[in-house]
Amino acid sequence: MVYSVSKVNAYIKNMFMQDFVLNKISVEGEVSNCTYAGSNHIYFTIKDEGGTLSAVMFASQRGGLSFDMKRGQRVIVTGSISCYEKEGRYQLYATKIEETGKGELYEKYLKLKEKLEDMGMFDPSYKRQIPKFVQSIGVATAQTGAVINDIRNVSYRRNPYVRIVLAPCLVQGESAPRSIISAIKRLDKMNLDVIIVGRGGGSIEDLYCFNDEELAETIFNTKTPIISAVGHETDFTIADFVADLRAPTPSAAAEIANFVYADYMYTLDFYKNKLDECARRKVDYTKRDLDMLLIRLNTLSPQIKLREQKQRLENFSKILQNDFKNILENNKNILINMSKRLETVSPLKRLSGGYAYISDKDNKKVLSAATLHQEDEINVFFSDGKIRAKVL
Repeated sequence: MVYSVSKVNAYIKNMFMQDFVLNKISVEGEVSNCTYAGSNHIYFTIKDEGGTLSAVMFASQRGGLSFDMKRGQRVIVTGSISCYEKEGRYQLYATKIEETGKGELYEKYLKLKEKLEDMGMFDPSYKRQIPKFVQSIGVATAQTGAVINDIRNVSYRRNPYVRIVLAPCLVQGESAPRSIISAIKRLDKMNLDVIIVGRGGGSIEDLYCFNDEELAETIFNTKTPIISAVGHETDFTIADFVADLRAPTPSAAAEIANFVYADYMYTLDFYKNKLDECARRKVDYTKRDLDMLLIRLNTLSPQIKLREQKQRLENFSKILQNDFKNILENNKNILINMSKRLETVSPLKRLSGGYAYISDKDNKKVLSAATLHQEDEINVFFSDGKIRAKVL
């Protein structure tokens, strides 16, 4: 007889439901993976030294959880084990979760974190600034996979001209810390602007290589700023605390490291245009001020003053010449008129009519014969000459 997959899964689920032990069971272990879904369901894994068990607590059962469950915690989970038919796997359906203590790895993590914090390796004063305009990025992660692809895609989308240098390394397992340290040291010698150290999400065991003390010291001592991008937003490792900046995901690290080239060029063009406008306005203002100064200077110029005075002098000269000419003309007319008037009363004119003018020897005018005596000398003036005579 041949069964379909769904019938097999349904049969297995029915077997789980009929099992008295699995129908209500309490399991103790360490939380290895924990995700709070948007639907308020909690998906997690509990483990011990021998294996792991997937589990889920639905939102309707969240009343059975009185604390914030995280990786590394030791818990007792009460519920039932059944088959998830759609995927053909079994898991623990939790109705109650109780905290019993911290897991071994989590305890080691807390002790190392406390030690390094006391040493001052997490102190903000030691954090290096991430350059604002990054041109080269070093990446320490696996050679293939979503992490390097995400970093490249995000980086080139924001800045097509950024240089990305990959130093491939292991990011999981016992050999991973030494591999990551070697990759960071290689990148630190290349004079890059920033280094991204990261990997994708995983269990506490998967990410534990980033809780290595020697790795923390290497990150602390590099001269290149380092961004840690390990796991998901809820995952925290020692590398996150000692790095210069912690990003919630590798993609977020690429967002942080890269400036948006298009925005930069837009801003550059904006300020260039503004600078050109300011320069043109300054030139216009300066030219206007210069024109005003030239106008003022021209009004104060000695040459202008001399030309003005010369023009005034020429005007006065013309006026004076015209006035002098008018005066001469008037005086000439007056003289002509007076000459005519004098001519009408002139003795000479009478002399020309047959009259004579008589004066004594002292040239005194003789007006009457009674004033003369015998033998007196006289002068007789005619129109055409003069004679001397003696009175008889």
